Amino acid sequence: MNKQRTCNTSTMPKWVRVFLKFFVGSLSLFLAGWIILSGPSAVSEPAANPEDPAREDLTRIVYPSLEKIEWRPHFMRPNDSPELLFGKDWPLVARFNRIDRRHLYPGMTIKVPVRMDDIKDYTALPRFYEPAKRHEKYILVSITEQWIGAYEHGKLVFSMPAATGKKGTETPTGLFRIDARHKNHTSSLYQTDDKSAQYPMDNAMRFYIGPDNVSYWIHARDLPGKPASHGCVGLFDETMQNRMYDLPENPVLMDSVKLYNWAVGEDDYEDDTGELEELEDGPVVEIVGELPKVLNESPYRPVAATVGK
Repeated sequence: MNKQRTCNTSTMPKWVRVFLKFFVGSLSLFLAGWIILSGPSAVSEPAANPEDPAREDLTRIVYPSLEKIEWRPHFMRPNDSPELLFGKDWPLVARFNRIDRRHLYPGMTIKVPVRMDDIKDYTALPRFYEPAKRHEKYILVSITEQWIGAYEHGKLVFSMPAATGKKGTETPTGLFRIDARHKNHTSSLYQTDDKSAQYPMDNAMRFYIGPDNVSYWIHARDLPGKPASHGCVGLFDETMQNRMYDLPENPVLMDSVKLYNWAVGEDDYEDDTGELEELEDGPVVEIVGELPKVLNESPYRPVAATVGK
């Protein structure tokens, strides 16, 4: 019977045993250091989930108005916040991404302009809109851009990001007119995420009642950086979010208040009781476009820049 040979280190010269121990130890240290320094490619550069089931990578959402603005992605880490990252410019970045602070959670990838000056006067809508020329007040909503503008005799006086209906519950397109206001409106159909209350719709302006008797409003809501509603058009209102969710601690973005006061405020109508009131000759609302395109992967191409520059 053939016996299997084994290596018996006890018969090796002492200098050979010392050399082997040194070599094996050095090799182990080298391999450990290489793994730590290089790391697996999947985690060396943090990024959103490649499957992206929640669409948390906002760099994949295409807005035509951004074609001439140079931007790069930023992955939100656990200790990141808009205020810490961008200082006094954080509202610009929030608007650029059509997102509120409550939805800027760790794991989100957002678009950051290479130069903040490029977005200080950013709007996704034309500065002059011919169809609005003969109207004292005219509201234009672009579903493609997720943006809303207030026009006076065709001139854009201000604009802001919006969240329109998501796929399956799209916002209706066409020409409408504001026919009711309700400052303290709440949804009769939908509740908050925790089911503790009916969904708040502060500063609501009704522009359409569908054939199923469902009303469509422009109102305060969450802005998660993408189409998200059941058909209404939502605007920033951090006071409402603070009341419902205790976040953000210091409300700043109040777009729903601004548009409500401009469109149906007490300068043009009688005292606002906060209750539902039907209106006559409210501003025209035009809703155009289709849902923004979502790419399978980020279109980003690296440029030299750092956060805050």
